[in-house]
Amino acid sequence: MTTWAGRTAAEIAAAVRDKRVTPREVVAEHLARIERLDGRVGAFRAVRAEAALAEADEVAARGDFAELPLAGVPVAVKDNLAVRGESRRIGSAATPDTPSARDHVTVARLRAAGAVVVGVTNVPELCVFGTTDGVLGIARNPWDPSRSAGGSSGGSAAAVSAGMVPIALGNDGMGSLRIPAANCGLVTIKPGQGVVPTGEGDSTWFGMAENGPLATTVEDARLMFSVLAGVEPGPVPAPGALRIAVSLRSPLAGVTISRPYAAAARDAAGLLMRAGHQVRRADPPYPMSLATTSLAHWTAGTAADARPLDPRLLTRRTRVHARLGRPFLNTVSSGAGRERLRRRLEPFFAEHDVLLTPALARRSPKAGPWHERGWLSNVLANTNYSPLTPAWNLTGWPAMSVPCGSLPSGAPCAVQLVGRPGTEHRLLALAAQLEERNPWRRTAPMG
Repeated sequence: MTTWAGRTAAEIAAAVRDKRVTPREVVAEHLARIERLDGRVGAFRAVRAEAALAEADEVAARGDFAELPLAGVPVAVKDNLAVRGESRRIGSAATPDTPSARDHVTVARLRAAGAVVVGVTNVPELCVFGTTDGVLGIARNPWDPSRSAGGSSGGSAAAVSAGMVPIALGNDGMGSLRIPAANCGLVTIKPGQGVVPTGEGDSTWFGMAENGPLATTVEDARLMFSVLAGVEPGPVPAPGALRIAVSLRSPLAGVTISRPYAAAARDAAGLLMRAGHQVRRADPPYPMSLATTSLAHWTAGTAADARPLDPRLLTRRTRVHARLGRPFLNTVSSGAGRERLRRRLEPFFAEHDVLLTPALARRSPKAGPWHERGWLSNVLANTNYSPLTPAWNLTGWPAMSVPCGSLPSGAPCAVQLVGRPGTEHRLLALAAQLEERNPWRRTAPMG
């Protein structure tokens, strides 16, 4: 008997289109794996078992069945994106537990492509922090359950890493796709601004947050990205000989990069050099003000999201974060700080096609109730392990996390690729070269 849990989205969709398996069989097998494993992982806030099986049958009955790029593929959706018939809690007791009337535009695109939503995944409250924990659940790294899956798309990343779904939907406002992907050994791409729709009326942290895929292979990430962006997947383009800058410097003063992550970036640089690219060490001219600019945007985004909610139902760390952000709302909404950062970094990207960095500075914090701890301990934990992602939300440029090597614990390590606006497919092609020359184990060994 063929096992479908743990297979790629591309493999599943091809088998469904060829009628070697039905969508119901695929979805049922993944639901069984969720039931068996999620008690140890904490990926899902809500599992849609009956609804997903019914929707799998609807996919099988569609007239355009043979043309669906994600035919019968189970997907998980981050709990800040609306799923028709499910509540959108955003990890908080302060949000209403009422079903959404319609799908978010990205969820609608996945469904139109034949995907079946099997559940809604855990997030930290209002998607603020880089550890996924709160009153609705704690998401653990399937490779090392003592550690957080990361955040804020931690539940989605954990679900894919544990083989409970082949792909999942998340988003990234300060690193919220790349951080958990790096922790959990996944491929992700944060698209550049305006490439994937964000949804009318949804929070985007003043245009910094982008929706994107979490996957175990570059092919799956590219397939899902194409569906989300509304473009044809097409053949993988050859990236040609690129000018690649390698930087091991933290953008934030005082934060150091640990040896495993620095080694991963050096290893990836060697692989790309042997692939024919021009690779050299060069640090972007990060301004000293980057830390304060990042903090202002991070807190102001939370302040805007918290405005309609009852503060008494928010956790203390979220209340403090929102209160600190209120004075920055006007200056952040003007976009002037982001434009200054873009102007400062543009000359660097005129000289280099791609920037390669470590994805993180060190492994994720211990899994646990970080939402019960103070604001400062959360902020320090976040910035000390993930200083390399926020700059590219501020610029609005595309960035990826790609597995590379492993930590002493055996959990995955990762690198980050960054490009100019409009270079998503170039980054994906470069990631495919890394995958070809340094393949990784796709799913955590959970049994």
